[in-house]
Amino acid sequence: MRNRLAVTTFIILGLTNDPQLEILAFSFLLITYMLSVIGNLTIISPILVDSHLKTAMYFFLQNFSFLEISFTIACVPTYLYIISSGDKTITINACFSQIFFIVLFGATEFFLLAVMSYDRYVAICKPLHHVTIMNSRVRRNLIVCCCVSGLLIILLPLGLSLRLEFCDSVIDHFFCDASPILKNSCSDTWFIEQLVILCAVLTFIMTLVCVILPYIHIIRMVLRLPSAQQRKKAFSTCSSHMIVVSMTYGSCIFMYIKPSAKDEVALNKGISLLTTSVAPLLNPFIYTLRNKQVKQSFHDILKRLAFLSKKY
Repeated sequence: MRNRLAVTTFIILGLTNDPQLEILAFSFLLITYMLSVIGNLTIISPILVDSHLKTAMYFFLQNFSFLEISFTIACVPTYLYIISSGDKTITINACFSQIFFIVLFGATEFFLLAVMSYDRYVAICKPLHHVTIMNSRVRRNLIVCCCVSGLLIILLPLGLSLRLEFCDSVIDHFFCDASPILKNSCSDTWFIEQLVILCAVLTFIMTLVCVILPYIHIIRMVLRLPSAQQRKKAFSTCSSHMIVVSMTYGSCIFMYIKPSAKDEVALNKGISLLTTSVAPLLNPFIYTLRNKQVKQSFHDILKRLAFLSKKY
């Protein structure tokens, strides 16, 4: 039985204890962090200023990029500070705040991916009614629903966790995560653990079903098109979204496949590193490299800035 201590701070062990590897990790995370923020801003900026990109698809893409930036900011800077300062302690309140924003932004992304799938279904299967169905009011309401859903997912588990007493202070991760925090508790955490699993499974299953069903209808519709060029064009409009969906859900599946206890922590750290740094970096490239309108709009913005700089 563990002694009950007045634990007020946690210790973040991070990715490694090797000083040289820590420098490598710091460099990698700093570079991917900066590039992911810049990359997602290059998606948001053209959509904000270009009137040709005011459609539902770009509206949702803009919000998705904002969530990617927010999710990365919630995870990475704290660990960068820990490495640079050498201070691995974090207060309990700061730790729970980090968990709140990580889960909020992460869960909202899942719901938004489901909404984006529905938008692609309407655009391809009901093109004549797309503008009417996905009007500006509906788009805003869907974004609010995604945010509220993400908030509801975290509120009850987090509220119950705030009442816990803690005996241990070590978090074997590079950010505050639910599993290591619950292991530090002296209190009975069985109900909270089951609630966390239930919320995670419900979010995963519900959004996955909402992603798969529209694409089943899309594939059926596309296969009925008479020409290969029409089929190619139809698939190209949703290919970027399909790649991002595969990356997001694929990483979660690997994370929750239970390996041996020895490898579980290392696997979770590796997958978390991909989801917090690599995925937000790749998503802007996936969307922009496969989207002529976004690339053209970004080039136009650069030309305007170059012209203004020469003029003044």
